[in-house]
Amino acid sequence: MELRARTLWLRTEPLHAVVYFDEQCRAMGRSLGLKGFWMGYFAARTAPMGAVEPSPATAVLAVFAPGMVSRALPAAWETVAPAQVIDQRAHGAARALRALDPGIDDRAVKLSVPMLEMVERAPAVARPLFTANRALCDREDPVEQLWQLTTALREFRGDAHAAVLADHGLDGCEALWLAAATDRVPRDGIRLDRGWSEEEWEAARDRLRSRALLDADGEATVRGREERQRIEDTTDRLAAQLLRPLSDPASDALFAALEPVVHTILAADVLPFPNPIGLPRPA
Repeated sequence: MELRARTLWLRTEPLHAVVYFDEQCRAMGRSLGLKGFWMGYFAARTAPMGAVEPSPATAVLAVFAPGMVSRALPAAWETVAPAQVIDQRAHGAARALRALDPGIDDRAVKLSVPMLEMVERAPAVARPLFTANRALCDREDPVEQLWQLTTALREFRGDAHAAVLADHGLDGCEALWLAAATDRVPRDGIRLDRGWSEEEWEAARDRLRSRALLDADGEATVRGREERQRIEDTTDRLAAQLLRPLSDPASDALFAALEPVVHTILAADVLPFPNPIGLPRPA
């Protein structure tokens, strides 16, 4: 089941991720009067929870520096309402998917049936971003609904991943260090990309060294690689709860139906590799 959970992520994350990498989607914040990509990003990620304050937003997003979040929130809500952001991101993502795959409308109707069943029957306890996004899946536009369903699925996994990081005693900066040191996210730029200062970055490295997860050069030790793999395996195990409503043949049919969509998105080079969301390059 854990392997199927990873396949689900690999077959749905590219659909969701167009909202971060498509050029028109990246301009959403400015189009709404917000100050650049990151204010738009934090508004879009948290809007399903309402006009959230920076502290809870930082907690649920897990790996962003508190100062980076607080520069965007709550200031964004003085310019735009959460409902506006929710609609704008769904419109933009659907437009991007249609441009990438002209047949996406027909595919969306078929794909949404099993995905909706997974989302509706998934457990909600301790999954704030998932629960907030699940409430938004009833969209009239079929491609917007498909995108929203992939978003709910990925936030379910994301909530689980944040809980696993916390259970392993890692804060956001430490989690990024370990991910970078095991080549799951790009080392160059990830600190700045998530808003951590050089001092915070170095302090996190020292803490990981003291736990023998990094060596003196900042490379992952054997213990560090094993720890990071355990984190990924546990995330897969928790995310596998999504697949419980589907039989194995139904899951396989869903993965097969998603494959051409994902292939089209990846072939268009919209998503960079390596990338800060940790999505691996397809084999």
